[in-house]
Amino acid sequence: MTDLAPHELRVLVAVDEERSFTAAAARLDTTQSAVSHAVRACERKLGAVLFDRGRHGARPTEAGARAVGYARRILRLLTVMGPEVRGAGAGAVGPVTGTLRIAAFRSAAAHLLPPVLARLAADHPGLTPHVRIVRELGRGTAGEVADGRADLGLATLDAGGPPPVPGLVAVRLYRESYALAHPQDHPEPGRLPLVDWAENCDSYTRDWWQRQDWLPPATVDAEDDTVALSLVAQGLGMAIMPRTALLGAPPGLAVTDLGPRPPSRFVGYVTTPELAGTPAVRALIRELRELPLPAGVTAAQGVSAPSTL
Repeated sequence: MTDLAPHELRVLVAVDEERSFTAAAARLDTTQSAVSHAVRACERKLGAVLFDRGRHGARPTEAGARAVGYARRILRLLTVMGPEVRGAGAGAVGPVTGTLRIAAFRSAAAHLLPPVLARLAADHPGLTPHVRIVRELGRGTAGEVADGRADLGLATLDAGGPPPVPGLVAVRLYRESYALAHPQDHPEPGRLPLVDWAENCDSYTRDWWQRQDWLPPATVDAEDDTVALSLVAQGLGMAIMPRTALLGAPPGLAVTDLGPRPPSRFVGYVTTPELAGTPAVRALIRELRELPLPAGVTAAQGVSAPSTL
């Protein structure tokens, strides 16, 4: 197989993001026929159809989505290669420059990232973080990293299993327990309706949940944890939530422990093997590891080796 050239990788990414050969051509300042030719060349080299063409534009096939993910990751490495090589050649050790793309779910972005980014800005003023908030559903933040849209993702992780998406390096940063959130001064909060939201990590709490015969089925499904907390604070129900989601809870809300063996989840970071050693990602990882942890959260580190993507 003949290797794909960088300009072909850029065409694949542009078609995927624009969903149109014509729009991709305009974005790349070339012609629609040149884009079509490049896509056909990529398909011939890879031996697979990468896009479904039709009246509604171009949509990546399963093979195409995989190819575009690799294309983004390779282009990202080409971007960081020059500055990193020049730095190594000069023997310089100092502030990191460039961009750093981070994907995080909402509670991590709200409570974990701000102090980390503040220290990064102080130590590396030439480094520009780009943060995307991603719902931790399906492939979540790990999918953003695997697809080349982020250099590092803050993710919920299994206790000892593989990374959320194969091919990534996953490191657990901390373990946080869940607690009962309920209105203050309510005489029997356990009898209130249960408020839940789509991202609540039932995969980590399922066994515990099934043993709790006092918990009713959820009667309110909120859009996210902030909405759930607001409903609870107004006396409209109770919720089972991880500790970091309860930081900065609104007035009127109380938090009660769930006994000596509460459910818990691990939160950590995921990155690609090739980006794990780049200066920007290493600087972010150092700050994440030094983050002070709030009550109900304990440090827990462990590495899951990468597997084949």
